[in-house]
Amino acid sequence: MVFSDLFFLYIFIPAAAICYALGRCGDSARAKALQSGRAPRYSDVNLCPYSNAVLIIFSLIFYAWGEPIYVFLMIASVFMNWIVGQLIDCGRRKSKPALVVGLVLNIGIIAVFKYADFLVETLNLTGLSIPKPGIALPIGISFFTFQSISYIIDVYRGEVRAQRSFFSLLLYISMFPQLIAGPIVRYSTISAEINKRRITFDDIAEGSFRFLIGLGKKVILANQLSEITSTFLDGDFGSLTTGGAWLGILAYTMQIYFDFSGYSDMAIGMGRCLGFHFDENFKYPYISKTITEFWRRWHISLGSFFRDYVYIPLGGNRKHQPLNLLIVWFLTGLWHGASWNFVLWGLYFGVIILIEKYTIIKVKDKIPAVFLHIYSLFVIIFGWVIFYFDDFSRLGGFVKILFGGGAAGGWNLVAQNELTGNLWLLIAAVICCLPISRIFRLMYDNSAYKGSAGQEVVLTGLKTVIAAALLIVCTLLLIGSTTNPFLYLRF
Repeated sequence: MVFSDLFFLYIFIPAAAICYALGRCGDSARAKALQSGRAPRYSDVNLCPYSNAVLIIFSLIFYAWGEPIYVFLMIASVFMNWIVGQLIDCGRRKSKPALVVGLVLNIGIIAVFKYADFLVETLNLTGLSIPKPGIALPIGISFFTFQSISYIIDVYRGEVRAQRSFFSLLLYISMFPQLIAGPIVRYSTISAEINKRRITFDDIAEGSFRFLIGLGKKVILANQLSEITSTFLDGDFGSLTTGGAWLGILAYTMQIYFDFSGYSDMAIGMGRCLGFHFDENFKYPYISKTITEFWRRWHISLGSFFRDYVYIPLGGNRKHQPLNLLIVWFLTGLWHGASWNFVLWGLYFGVIILIEKYTIIKVKDKIPAVFLHIYSLFVIIFGWVIFYFDDFSRLGGFVKILFGGGAAGGWNLVAQNELTGNLWLLIAAVICCLPISRIFRLMYDNSAYKGSAGQEVVLTGLKTVIAAALLIVCTLLLIGSTTNPFLYLRF
């Protein structure tokens, strides 16, 4: 099940919301009983048992909807990490052997279920003939495994205490807003909210609006851009022109951004409606002036994971920095998929970031911003070329066409029709890549909270109209849609 699905929007969410509200009522009654002294100490107990139970049940249904078998794998993974957490945190000194066992088991799970076929294919290149296991990839395994790893490492470091309740840890790992495509939520970020949280009307209003913004990114922009991408990148390269190649990869550049950042917006919005506050995952990455800056703005939760749990432990900037960077970016590429093009993509960015540290970063204040933006966009777009094609022969053929080496020439009627027919979409996509919404947000906050009551009413009404329009337009597009891809489901 994905968020941009009519069943999810009109059946799953309403059912979950009603049951969750009932659970919150039960939690409220329990809290009053605790405060009145008719139950154990108020500060030592779970204040959200009923709403947590509802959220766990709906999260398991959400995950099992597409893969009923693999929900048991996720539950087993959570149980294993719950035990490991207890073992790490069972005495005065943290148990390093327990941490090592936990890391080996978590990495083993992801290695078997995500990389077994890839490893066999690689070994077979040496002349061996090993049959591939053919294990299906569990949705979201990279995300929930990384959350588990971050949890046990943070317990070992003493940054958080081990969660004594298995069901509370299950809630953290399985929570459906962030389960299958992130953001990668640290346990420390929401640990206090698992058993004690409050939900205000502002949380529900802002969370719902954020969800609809993300839905609009996904359905109105990403889904429509995917059709342009498919037209030029998935067909016969014999008739592909240079202009068509650039149009296709530009469409994919914006598609993957709106697809993934839209999902993150929906996850953050739903989390807030439920009383959880997830960290931001994207901050307008395409306005970056360097590739180093781009990766501080793109998939922030993944970048911070590799920084805190791989790069710094390896030595960070203190020793062997070039090697540390290449290791991190090798793993970053491999995390995205079991294919050599992802490894190449990761190392491509790793090498560029390494070069930047000794060149552009030192003199960027002396270079006009427009040239830095052009440089960054070119490097990013070419990176998406590597990312898209897992067939190296097609990758090479596309790169050749991209730089004018194709047989079909520079432009043709197909490219012209796609450009003119989708000009509004491309312009809207470019505008939405810019931090214009941040400006409107500041204007709204200043008017709503510092202006008159009349201004607040008008702005709230306008926001409500925008939200309703987004929902209506997305619904109509989904009703008539024949394609609703979500790129990060395979990661």
